[in-house]
Amino acid sequence: MGSTRFGTVLTAMVTPFSPDGNVDLDVAATLAHYLVEQGTDGLVVAGSTGEGPALSDEEKLDLFACVAEAVSVPVLAGSTFANTAQSVALSARVKGTGAAGILATTPAYSRPSQAGIIAHFGAIAQSTPLPIMLYDIPSRTGRKLASATTIALARSHPNVVALKDASGDLASAAHTKAVLGEDLDLYSGDDSLLLPFLAIGAVGIVSVAAHWAGPEFAGLVRAAEKGDWLKAQMYNERLQASCAFESTETYPNPLPTKAALRALGFAVGQCRLPLGEGDEFLDATAKDIVASLQAQRG
Repeated sequence: MGSTRFGTVLTAMVTPFSPDGNVDLDVAATLAHYLVEQGTDGLVVAGSTGEGPALSDEEKLDLFACVAEAVSVPVLAGSTFANTAQSVALSARVKGTGAAGILATTPAYSRPSQAGIIAHFGAIAQSTPLPIMLYDIPSRTGRKLASATTIALARSHPNVVALKDASGDLASAAHTKAVLGEDLDLYSGDDSLLLPFLAIGAVGIVSVAAHWAGPEFAGLVRAAEKGDWLKAQMYNERLQASCAFESTETYPNPLPTKAALRALGFAVGQCRLPLGEGDEFLDATAKDIVASLQAQRG
């Protein structure tokens, strides 16, 4: 799997809110510390799990700076949107926050052509000297990032160095990695698919469930690095309940994650609209999921 630029287990961190609905930077710093202690070696801030669409630019910049100062691991900034000009403007300001890189998501809603996607990401890449991780998640954006598009971007822009693939298309991801080799760090963007992604050359994962299952994800990656696929399979099986819990039609991500963190004692608050609040059933389920995983650790 080789060396990585951003780490092997990255947690897509939630954004804590205080009871009055404001971003709670103190809790964000405390949570970031905890995640690193639990096996995370990179953090993504203000992505979809961090409710990026519900945050203002200034809230995002404050979060980037807060988390980057709180931990020594790489912090990736979720600074892009469907609006190219807005993405360029905010991404150009990220370096000043101390973040180590940018997570650039395929533009949503407008469903541009692959040529449009290349131009969008190219403009972002040119706006910053920071390394960029592309993020392919067609279930949210409505548009698949084609393998040829990723290859073209990595070859045209030296700071496009990684791909978070949440498309579920292992064949496309394998092709992209085979062509680009060490020039691209491939990450699974789907917790349930980490094991097969490692088998095709991924260096790790950008995870949701690592908020409460960091040791298991770290153990799975380490086992795969050593070629101990039976141990990796054991961790994968242990993680399945958490993977099924982290997002459902009734409780979409990050509602379950915030419930799990509340079960762990973190005052992360509820989600902003349009996600809204969880309920007692979700909190009770979260407690069961967390307790069961902790019990399996012995």
